[in-house]
Amino acid sequence: MRIVIIGDGKVGVTLTERLSKEGHDLVVIDQNKRVLQEATTQYDVLTIHGNGATLKAQKEADVGRSDLMIAATSADEINMLCCILARKLGVPRTIARVRNPEYTEQLSFLKEDLGLSMTINPEYTAAMEILNLIRFPAALKRDTFAKGRAEIIELKLTPDSFLCGRKLYELMQLTKIQVLICAVERGEKVMIPSGDFQLCANDNIYVTGSSRNMAALVQKMNIVERKIRSVILIGGSRIAFYLAMALKGECAVKIVEIDEQRCQELAATLPFARVVHADGTQPETLISEGLAEADAVVTLTDIDEVNIVLSMFATRFGVYKVITKINRIEYNDLALKMGVNTIVSPKSISCNEIVRYVRAMDNTSDGSVLTLHRIVNEKVEALEFSVPKNAPYLDVPLKDLKFKPGILVACINHKGKIIIPGGNDSLRGGDTVIVVAKSDQLYSSLNEIFVS
Repeated sequence: MRIVIIGDGKVGVTLTERLSKEGHDLVVIDQNKRVLQEATTQYDVLTIHGNGATLKAQKEADVGRSDLMIAATSADEINMLCCILARKLGVPRTIARVRNPEYTEQLSFLKEDLGLSMTINPEYTAAMEILNLIRFPAALKRDTFAKGRAEIIELKLTPDSFLCGRKLYELMQLTKIQVLICAVERGEKVMIPSGDFQLCANDNIYVTGSSRNMAALVQKMNIVERKIRSVILIGGSRIAFYLAMALKGECAVKIVEIDEQRCQELAATLPFARVVHADGTQPETLISEGLAEADAVVTLTDIDEVNIVLSMFATRFGVYKVITKINRIEYNDLALKMGVNTIVSPKSISCNEIVRYVRAMDNTSDGSVLTLHRIVNEKVEALEFSVPKNAPYLDVPLKDLKFKPGILVACINHKGKIIIPGGNDSLRGGDTVIVVAKSDQLYSSLNEIFVS
């Protein structure tokens, strides 16, 4: 597929990396020669130096001959203009990154006129992920499928857990709860386990099941979970705005922001939150603002390194739930080793949504990707597929089907009922199914997971 990416910033660079690895023919347009040179050196892409919102640059990139144009510059208005031009030149589909909350209503009203197939708001999607983690604080990571009916959550096995030393086939007998451990991270190793896999202390386990059963599992594992009643947001970013709006009425929200003008803007739009004009990167400031009494802290400054250090400080200070925003995915391993356990990456979330859309474009028949999440520090993909109504594998017990190596069928959604599958269960037309595989195995349709 031929794809044009306009803007080679944080999201653009990650998209270039992901989509080039998936074998697409990429053209990158940007005004920064240095980043274009880096893109050419690292990936097999064509680069165009210029303003992607001009007819000249888009014609030079032969945008009209492309299958998709993605506008990911730092300016919403530029991105929307890029999409209008691209559609005029004949591109069938366009995606725009639009971050300003003031444009939300206009976008739904003008989506067709602007020629937009999809819009991405990294800050909003990150805020919603953080909201899920605040609502289910026992999870280190939480992703939803089947319109919220099914989840994959990350938990850490403590040395005193009754699951330590147990094999996975014993899980149902031990817990009496319909859940499945679909991935395990042990040190540097990542495993998609079979039933004979034995769990160990300090394993990070990724469990799938219905939302109700996840809560029951946490209770069964004696993981202390308390309701979050007060949250401190360090940094008054757009993520802080979206998150504070979502938390309205659920808990007390305090935003610590160093810029006085931004404080005034937030105070005017978020009258229910307490906005503090102070330097949240200073430990004494956080202590004076009630860090010891906070149930949760979310570090949302623009600097990853600062967020990591602040999160370490809050964790060692005894804050129950600490969530860290990190944009540079390469920092994830380092942050985890330093005790920063719950990480949210706006860039990564947005790129996953776009990659899912691209894979769905690649597969126009039934069985396409509905949801895509990357778990285990980006090393494993959890994909939700639709099940075609005329597929040859329908109503065949899973134990009789031949799957490619490294494939795990983790969950089936049958008419809203969440099923943790056993060997005698089968797929039916109209179901959706969650499949887990290593991220170096790229699947665009359900048909691809079977041995042909």
